[in-house]
Amino acid sequence: MTKQTKNILFIMYDQLRYDYLGCAGHPHLKTPHMDKLAKNGVRFSRCYVQSPICGASRMSFYTGRYVHSHGAAWNNYPLKVGELTIGDHLRKIGVQSWLVGKTHMKADKEGMDRLGIDPASIIGARVADCGFDVFEREDGLWAKGRDGYYDQKPSPYNAYLKQKG
Repeated sequence: MTKQTKNILFIMYDQLRYDYLGCAGHPHLKTPHMDKLAKNGVRFSRCYVQSPICGASRMSFYTGRYVHSHGAAWNNYPLKVGELTIGDHLRKIGVQSWLVGKTHMKADKEGMDRLGIDPASIIGARVADCGFDVFEREDGLWAKGRDGYYDQKPSPYNAYLKQKG
C-alpha cells in the first residue's frame, strides 16, 4: 500500500483583521466558505510574523528564516537565488506547489544572470516565483490615480472582480 499525499491549501491573507471572519467570531460579517475551510482544516488563531512588511513576512514563511537571514526585507525586493522555499521542499517529496495571488517578491535577475539561469526555463520561473509554479500571480491592485494607473496598466484581477459584481 502506498502512502497517499494529502492536499495542503494554505491561505495567507493580506490586510485582513484577525476577527473579520465568521469563524473568528465576527458578529456581522458572513464568510461561509472560509468558515467551512476553517472547520475542516486548521486555523491558526495566534500567529506572529517576522516583519510588519508583508513581502518580507511572506519570504520568512516561505524560507523558514528570519528577515535578516534571507535578506528580502521590503516588498518587491529579490529573494536571493539559492534560497530554498517551502515550494522547493514540497516538490522534493512529490507535492505540486502552486502560487495563487500575491507575494510582493521580485526575481533576483542579477543573481540569475550571474549563474546563467534563463528566466524562461522551468528553474528560472520557479526561482523568480519563490519556488512555486504559478497559477495566477497578482502583486497589487494596480489602482488608478489622478495621473493614471499606478503600475502603467489596469489590473486583470480588478476587471474580473468588476465582472463578478
